[in-house]
Amino acid sequence: MFPSFLPATVQKLTESTSINLAKQIEHQPISTPLRKQPIVTSYVHQGQGGTPILLLHGFDSSVLEFRRLLPRLAPQNETWAVDLLGFGFTERDVNVQISPRAIGTHLYGFWRSLIQQPVILVGTSMGGAAAINFTLNHPEAVQSLVLIGSAGMSAGPIFGKFIFPPFDSLAAEFLRNPKVRQGISETAYFDKTFASRDAQICAALHLEMPLWNRALISFTKSGGYGSFRKILSKIQQQTLILWGENDRILGTADAQKFKQAIVNSQLIWIKNCGHVPHLEQPQLTTQYILNFIQSN
Repeated sequence: MFPSFLPATVQKLTESTSINLAKQIEHQPISTPLRKQPIVTSYVHQGQGGTPILLLHGFDSSVLEFRRLLPRLAPQNETWAVDLLGFGFTERDVNVQISPRAIGTHLYGFWRSLIQQPVILVGTSMGGAAAINFTLNHPEAVQSLVLIGSAGMSAGPIFGKFIFPPFDSLAAEFLRNPKVRQGISETAYFDKTFASRDAQICAALHLEMPLWNRALISFTKSGGYGSFRKILSKIQQQTLILWGENDRILGTADAQKFKQAIVNSQLIWIKNCGHVPHLEQPQLTTQYILNFIQSN
């Protein structure tokens, strides 16, 4: 059975990895300083033993992004994936502004409530920027860091601060358009066959959650994640950087810049792969992460 809080469209999923992960999504009230009431937070938790792994998804995404990676990691290490504040199936509130600071505050509340020990923090795309921010602010909570096609080297879209009605709603509705989302999906993959109907449902299911557009507009107006370039040297944790050789979303130049800026880091290129190695090359991505864990 699928959780009752998921939109009815979840019934249209066809791939076993998508169906299985969707069935395991849970809700948990998480207390934070952001409001008096706990924030109902969606997450997936599998496996036990070893250092916990915590997976952070990319922009306008959800835990379903890890449908192929999480089940491969969990047999070796306890593995978590969480929907960041303002995204996925986590509760949205019009009175809580969605910003990098708020996302970090909520993520710390999640970690403190459910994990309570240093993690191997894995961030993909925007989730990489969130992982960097969390590591810098809460180094005691992060044992090591994995960045997959990470944002955070270049400044965010500052024009977002100047979005005003009705153009903010128009921008959100533009991103909701199935053809637009399909085009982004095809660009993210090296092998376009991965941009299947099932993938499209996974990528858009959370759009049916209440206040999706309001949260997206709120995050955009905050300016999003800027550049961490000048402070990346403060990261002392061992860091693995994974990057698709054919990344057409963020390009490939930032990969080497991250390698040079983070002292204890290693960079591994993934061949025949676009922006989402964890979806396009999940077995190889899993092996690189597990090797990294074992070596540290």
